[in-house]
Amino acid sequence: MKAVLLAGGLGTRLAEETNVRPKPMVEIGGKPILWHIMKTYTAHGITDFVICLGYKGYIIKEYFRNYFLHTSNVTFDIRNNKMEVHHAESEPWRVTLVETGEATQIGGRIKRILPYIGDDDAFCLTYGDGLGDVDIAASIAYHRKEGRLATVTAVQPPGRFGALKLDGSRVTGFQEKPLGDGGWINGGFFVLSPKVGEYIEGDLTVWEREPMERLADEGQLSAWFHHGFWQPMDTLRDRSYLEGLWTSGKAPWKNW
Repeated sequence: MKAVLLAGGLGTRLAEETNVRPKPMVEIGGKPILWHIMKTYTAHGITDFVICLGYKGYIIKEYFRNYFLHTSNVTFDIRNNKMEVHHAESEPWRVTLVETGEATQIGGRIKRILPYIGDDDAFCLTYGDGLGDVDIAASIAYHRKEGRLATVTAVQPPGRFGALKLDGSRVTGFQEKPLGDGGWINGGFFVLSPKVGEYIEGDLTVWEREPMERLADEGQLSAWFHHGFWQPMDTLRDRSYLEGLWTSGKAPWKNW
Protein backbone atom coordinates (compact mmCIF):
# COMPACT_ATOMS: atom_id res chain seq x y z
CA MET A 1 0.00 0.00 0.00
CA LYS A 2 1.10 3.55 -0.71
CA ALA A 3 0.94 6.58 1.58
CA VAL A 4 0.16 9.94 0.02
CA LEU A 5 1.57 12.92 1.90
CA LEU A 6 0.21 16.43 1.35
CA ALA A 7 3.13 18.83 1.21
CA GLY A 8 2.04 21.68 -1.04
CA GLY A 9 0.31 24.22 1.20
CA LEU A 10 1.59 27.67 2.15
CA GLY A 11 1.58 27.23 5.94
CA THR A 12 0.79 30.91 6.52
CA ARG A 13 0.27 30.56 10.28
CA LEU A 14 3.88 29.41 10.58
CA ALA A 15 5.22 32.18 8.34
CA GLU A 16 8.37 32.66 10.41
CA GLU A 17 9.50 29.24 9.15
CA THR A 18 7.60 28.84 5.89
CA ASN A 19 8.86 32.02 4.25
CA VAL A 20 11.95 30.04 3.28
CA ARG A 21 10.72 26.42 3.06
CA PRO A 22 7.52 24.41 2.77
CA LYS A 23 5.85 23.60 6.05
CA PRO A 24 6.60 19.83 5.94
CA MET A 25 10.30 20.72 5.87
CA VAL A 26 10.16 22.57 9.20
CA GLU A 27 12.39 20.57 11.52
CA ILE A 28 11.71 18.74 14.76
CA GLY A 29 14.89 17.42 16.34
CA GLY A 30 16.94 18.34 13.28
CA LYS A 31 14.70 16.36 10.89
CA PRO A 32 11.83 17.66 8.75
CA ILE A 33 8.40 16.85 10.16
CA LEU A 34 7.85 15.06 6.82
CA TRP A 35 10.61 12.62 7.81
CA HIS A 36 8.92 11.93 11.16
CA ILE A 37 5.63 11.16 9.39
CA MET A 38 7.33 8.83 6.93
CA LYS A 39 9.10 7.02 9.78
CA THR A 40 5.72 6.52 11.47
CA TYR A 41 4.30 4.89 8.36
CA THR A 42 7.45 2.81 7.90
CA ALA A 43 7.01 1.35 11.39
CA HIS A 44 3.68 -0.03 10.12
CA GLY A 45 5.18 -1.55 7.00
CA ILE A 46 4.39 1.23 4.50
CA THR A 47 7.47 2.35 2.59
CA ASP A 48 6.07 3.51 -0.77
CA PHE A 49 5.25 7.23 -0.69
CA VAL A 50 3.67 9.72 -3.07
CA ILE A 51 4.30 13.32 -2.01
CA CYS A 52 2.09 16.12 -3.33
CA LEU A 53 4.26 19.15 -4.03
CA GLY A 54 3.25 22.78 -4.42
CA TYR A 55 4.74 25.74 -2.57
CA LYS A 56 8.57 25.59 -2.79
CA GLY A 57 8.34 21.94 -3.84
CA TYR A 58 11.87 22.05 -5.25
CA ILE A 59 13.20 22.12 -1.68
CA ILE A 60 11.60 18.73 -1.00
CA LYS A 61 12.98 17.40 -4.27
CA GLU A 62 16.46 18.57 -3.34
CA TYR A 63 16.15 17.02 0.12
CA PHE A 64 15.47 13.55 -1.27
CA ARG A 65 17.95 13.97 -4.12
CA ASN A 66 20.64 14.65 -1.52
CA TYR A 67 19.25 12.38 1.21
CA PHE A 68 22.59 10.68 1.86
CA LEU A 69 24.24 14.06 2.31
CA HIS A 70 21.69 14.95 4.98
CA THR A 71 22.04 11.69 6.92
CA SER A 72 25.61 10.42 6.47
CA ASN A 73 29.26 11.35 6.85
CA VAL A 74 30.72 12.37 3.50
CA THR A 75 34.19 12.98 2.06
CA PHE A 76 34.47 15.34 -0.92
CA ASP A 77 37.58 14.84 -3.04
CA ILE A 78 37.36 18.14 -4.86
CA ARG A 79 40.61 17.68 -6.74
CA ASN A 80 39.38 14.45 -8.35
CA ASN A 81 35.69 15.41 -8.44
CA LYS A 82 34.62 12.48 -6.27
CA MET A 83 32.31 12.00 -3.32
CA GLU A 84 32.48 9.15 -0.83
CA VAL A 85 29.56 8.41 1.50
CA HIS A 86 30.49 6.78 4.82
CA HIS A 87 28.06 4.59 6.78
CA ALA A 88 24.99 5.60 4.82
CA GLU A 89 21.79 5.52 6.86
CA SER A 90 19.41 4.44 4.15
CA GLU A 91 15.65 4.02 4.50
CA PRO A 92 13.63 1.38 2.63
CA TRP A 93 11.67 4.10 0.88
CA ARG A 94 10.38 4.58 -2.62
CA VAL A 95 9.40 8.24 -2.99
CA THR A 96 7.43 9.69 -5.90
CA LEU A 97 7.34 13.49 -5.95
CA VAL A 98 4.42 14.96 -7.89
CA GLU A 99 3.98 18.63 -8.77
CA THR A 100 0.31 19.27 -7.94
CA GLY A 101 0.27 23.07 -8.24
CA GLU A 102 0.74 25.88 -5.76
CA ALA A 103 -2.90 27.00 -5.72
CA THR A 104 -4.46 23.53 -5.87
CA GLN A 105 -6.75 22.56 -3.00
CA ILE A 106 -6.37 19.22 -1.21
CA GLY A 107 -9.15 17.61 -3.24
CA GLY A 108 -7.39 18.60 -6.45
CA ARG A 109 -4.08 17.26 -5.17
CA ILE A 110 -5.68 13.90 -4.40
CA LYS A 111 -7.18 13.68 -7.88
CA ARG A 112 -3.86 14.57 -9.51
CA ILE A 113 -1.92 11.75 -7.82
CA LEU A 114 -4.48 8.98 -8.44
CA PRO A 115 -2.61 7.76 -11.56
CA TYR A 116 0.35 6.98 -9.27
CA ILE A 117 -1.76 4.72 -7.03
CA GLY A 118 -1.93 2.11 -9.77
CA ASP A 119 -4.14 -0.92 -9.20
CA ASP A 120 -4.14 -0.68 -5.38
CA ASP A 121 -7.62 -0.93 -3.90
CA ALA A 122 -6.75 1.55 -1.14
CA PHE A 123 -4.13 4.06 -0.12
CA CYS A 124 -3.27 6.10 2.95
CA LEU A 125 -3.39 9.89 2.97
CA THR A 126 -2.19 12.38 5.55
CA TYR A 127 -1.39 16.04 5.98
CA GLY A 128 2.30 16.96 6.14
CA ASP A 129 2.12 18.89 9.38
CA GLY A 130 0.80 16.66 12.17
CA LEU A 131 2.24 13.92 14.37
CA GLY A 132 0.63 11.18 16.39
CA ASP A 133 1.11 7.64 17.68
CA VAL A 134 -1.63 6.54 15.30
CA ASP A 135 -1.85 2.78 14.74
CA ILE A 136 -1.77 2.95 10.95
CA ALA A 137 -2.01 -0.82 10.52
CA ALA A 138 -5.11 -0.98 12.73
CA SER A 139 -6.78 1.84 10.80
CA ILE A 140 -6.15 0.00 7.52
CA ALA A 141 -7.60 -3.21 8.94
CA TYR A 142 -10.64 -1.28 10.17
CA HIS A 143 -11.10 0.33 6.75
CA ARG A 144 -11.09 -3.06 5.05
CA LYS A 145 -13.52 -4.52 7.59
CA GLU A 146 -16.00 -1.65 7.24
CA GLY A 147 -15.88 -1.80 3.44
CA ARG A 148 -16.59 1.90 2.86
CA LEU A 149 -14.78 4.16 0.41
CA ALA A 150 -13.12 6.36 3.04
CA THR A 151 -11.96 6.16 6.64
CA VAL A 152 -10.90 9.20 8.66
CA THR A 153 -8.97 8.99 11.91
CA ALA A 154 -10.98 10.82 14.56
CA VAL A 155 -9.02 12.49 17.36
CA GLN A 156 -9.72 14.69 20.33
CA PRO A 157 -7.58 17.83 20.08
CA PRO A 158 -5.32 18.79 22.98
CA GLY A 159 -6.23 21.84 25.01
CA ARG A 160 -4.14 24.94 24.54
CA PHE A 161 -3.73 25.73 28.24
CA GLY A 162 -3.28 23.78 31.44
CA ALA A 163 -6.33 23.30 33.66
CA LEU A 164 -6.90 23.56 37.38
CA LYS A 165 -8.27 20.59 39.29
CA LEU A 166 -10.83 22.01 41.71
CA ASP A 167 -12.84 20.91 44.72
CA GLY A 168 -15.23 23.83 44.94
CA SER A 169 -12.99 26.86 45.28
CA ARG A 170 -9.99 24.82 46.48
CA VAL A 171 -7.27 23.96 43.96
CA THR A 172 -6.34 20.30 44.33
CA GLY A 173 -3.85 20.02 41.48
CA PHE A 174 -3.03 20.81 37.90
CA GLN A 175 -3.58 19.09 34.58
CA GLU A 176 -1.33 20.11 31.70
CA LYS A 177 -3.01 20.48 28.32
CA PRO A 178 -6.13 18.36 28.87
CA LEU A 179 -8.18 17.26 25.88
CA GLY A 180 -10.68 19.70 24.43
CA ASP A 181 -14.43 19.72 24.93
CA GLY A 182 -14.89 16.02 24.20
CA GLY A 183 -15.69 16.47 20.51
CA TRP A 184 -13.98 14.38 17.84
CA ILE A 185 -12.33 16.06 14.85
CA ASN A 186 -10.62 15.06 11.61
CA GLY A 187 -7.10 14.00 12.62
CA GLY A 188 -5.75 14.09 9.07
CA PHE A 189 -4.91 10.39 8.73
CA PHE A 190 -7.08 8.70 6.09
CA VAL A 191 -7.44 5.35 4.34
CA LEU A 192 -9.12 5.83 0.97
CA SER A 193 -10.31 3.93 -2.06
CA PRO A 194 -9.14 5.44 -5.37
CA LYS A 195 -12.87 5.71 -6.15
CA VAL A 196 -12.97 8.88 -4.00
CA GLY A 197 -11.67 10.60 -7.14
CA GLU A 198 -15.24 10.41 -8.44
CA TYR A 199 -16.23 12.82 -5.66
CA ILE A 200 -13.62 15.43 -6.62
CA GLU A 201 -14.46 17.89 -9.36
CA GLY A 202 -11.07 19.54 -9.94
CA ASP A 203 -8.17 21.57 -8.60
CA LEU A 204 -10.32 23.95 -6.57
CA THR A 205 -12.23 21.22 -4.71
CA VAL A 206 -11.76 21.45 -0.95
CA TRP A 207 -11.50 17.83 0.22
CA GLU A 208 -12.96 18.49 3.67
CA ARG A 209 -16.11 20.06 2.21
CA GLU A 210 -17.94 18.68 -0.82
CA PRO A 211 -16.19 15.28 -1.16
CA MET A 212 -16.19 14.35 2.53
CA GLU A 213 -19.69 15.73 3.06
CA ARG A 214 -21.01 13.73 0.11
CA LEU A 215 -19.21 10.59 1.25
CA ALA A 216 -20.81 11.03 4.67
CA ASP A 217 -24.28 11.63 3.16
CA GLU A 218 -23.98 8.44 1.12
CA GLY A 219 -22.79 6.34 4.09
CA GLN A 220 -19.31 5.87 2.59
CA LEU A 221 -17.23 7.52 5.34
CA SER A 222 -16.07 5.65 8.45
CA ALA A 223 -14.45 7.07 11.59
CA TRP A 224 -11.61 5.20 13.23
CA PHE A 225 -11.10 6.51 16.77
CA HIS A 226 -7.59 7.29 17.95
CA HIS A 227 -7.31 7.74 21.71
CA GLY A 228 -3.57 8.40 21.90
CA PHE A 229 -1.24 11.31 21.18
CA TRP A 230 -2.00 13.70 18.33
CA GLN A 231 -0.61 17.17 17.73
CA PRO A 232 -0.77 19.44 14.67
CA MET A 233 2.02 21.92 13.95
CA ASP A 234 0.12 25.05 13.05
CA THR A 235 2.12 27.70 14.96
CA LEU A 236 5.55 28.33 16.44
CA ARG A 237 4.05 27.39 19.81
CA ASP A 238 3.14 23.96 18.40
CA ARG A 239 6.60 23.53 16.90
CA SER A 240 8.27 24.41 20.21
CA TYR A 241 6.03 21.94 22.03
CA LEU A 242 6.92 19.12 19.62
CA GLU A 243 10.60 20.04 19.77
CA GLY A 244 10.47 19.87 23.56
CA LEU A 245 8.93 16.40 23.47
CA TRP A 246 11.61 15.19 21.07
CA THR A 247 14.44 16.72 23.11
CA SER A 248 13.09 15.10 26.28
CA GLY A 249 13.49 11.67 24.69
CA LYS A 250 9.79 10.99 25.26
CA ALA A 251 8.27 11.84 21.90
CA PRO A 252 5.01 9.84 21.88
CA TRP A 253 4.98 9.45 18.09
CA LYS A 254 8.44 7.85 17.95
CA ASN A 255 7.56 4.22 17.24
CA TRP A 256 10.80 3.25 15.49
